[in-house]
Amino acid sequence: MEWLKIAKDRQNELLTELQQLIQIESILDEENGTAEAPFGQGPLQALNFMLDKGLAANMNVKNVDNVAGHIELGEGEDLLGILCHVDVVPVGDGWTYPPFEGRIVDGKLFGRGAIDDKGPTMAAWLAMKMVKDSGIKLNKRVRMIIGTDEESGFRCVDHYFKKEQMPTIGFAPDADFPLINAEKGIAHIVFSQKNKRTANDELLSFTAGKRTNMVPDTATAVLAKVSDHSNSNFQKFLSENEVEGSFTKEGDRYIITVKGKSAHAMEPEKGRNAAVLLAKFLTTELTGAGAEFVQFIVCVFDGNHFGTALNLNYRDDMSGETTLNPGIVSFGENGGVIEVSMRYSVTYSFEEKITAAQKILENKPFVLDVVGNSAPHYVPEDDELVKTLVSVYQKYTNDFSKVLSTGGGTYARVMKKGVAFGMLFPGEPDVAHQKDEFVIVENLITAAAIYAEAIVKLASK
Repeated sequence: MEWLKIAKDRQNELLTELQQLIQIESILDEENGTAEAPFGQGPLQALNFMLDKGLAANMNVKNVDNVAGHIELGEGEDLLGILCHVDVVPVGDGWTYPPFEGRIVDGKLFGRGAIDDKGPTMAAWLAMKMVKDSGIKLNKRVRMIIGTDEESGFRCVDHYFKKEQMPTIGFAPDADFPLINAEKGIAHIVFSQKNKRTANDELLSFTAGKRTNMVPDTATAVLAKVSDHSNSNFQKFLSENEVEGSFTKEGDRYIITVKGKSAHAMEPEKGRNAAVLLAKFLTTELTGAGAEFVQFIVCVFDGNHFGTALNLNYRDDMSGETTLNPGIVSFGENGGVIEVSMRYSVTYSFEEKITAAQKILENKPFVLDVVGNSAPHYVPEDDELVKTLVSVYQKYTNDFSKVLSTGGGTYARVMKKGVAFGMLFPGEPDVAHQKDEFVIVENLITAAAIYAEAIVKLASK
């Protein structure tokens, strides 16, 4: 089959459906969640959008308790899984185009979720429709599994697989081509301050970040008092560090804000952490618990994404460096809390390294706790699943790049044998979790062709 030609002929269909999906604001909203929509109305609406498309295409569809679902075609006992998600991270500030519109400009479709993961989801969905319409006989069932909580901890697929069959093999179109066969471990670790705020502390509050898996792009501190030179010192700090910020007085309080640059927690070096920047300025402005708080942030995170100060650093050839992203940072009456997304190497001795770091902290003003941990995931390069998918990719791109590892976490890690397969092509900028997120339309079409051929290779005789 000439999958690329077919995909090009159906480009308008693909783009229209992607725009419709992007226009659903599917951000986690547990505050307004209900028993029927535990993650909020947006994620549920996006799930139902996909399931309705499956029904319209005369495929088998199932909604699993409004947190996940699937669309299935083909016959057979074995199951090929295509794991996608329709939830997105918050949008942040500074977008050139509306984040929930799907505007196409200069061959790019802009919107939150365009590359993570609504664009890849719709490319895989078109691939399923193309395979169905081709009449090719499949000897495996092909099941697109759709989650609604990927960005906040995989609760959707964890629940789904308590009730539904685990795929024999599968892939997640939620990362990079040619293929990712090694995913780092992902731990949610929390540093909590031992000392509470006192009446004499200048620092009343500090807030930055909404998700551990995003580099905070804004940080705000509220101070009870400042020195005569604080404002001029702050302006000098902004100039020296080439960042934006504000210094204002409201009543008897002083509000200091710094703007950074958001990025995905798997690559914190691509952003500028506003919490770390603001803490760095405040190290010379504070005393007491507030000083302990900002000094600890600077000691552990300023200019170092690897946890070196606590001997948490480690790398291996298989997956690269271990990284730490302080994604949610706060200070209040009970002191400071720093929530970190830790992406650790495949061969990392997690328990041993964490225990050693806790030992280092015994005489420090913070304690370290592990809130959650998802173990690393690895499928050998010589596995038949890997070889088949890579060969399909090479056919359509003539690119013979080596398979990759990632600090990101995809649904591939929940499968017994799964990999991440596209759809970011080599050399493309990775704009996931950033303002002005986009997908290149031409690449979206190519990915649909690749996924169609992959389905046929993996699910037919």
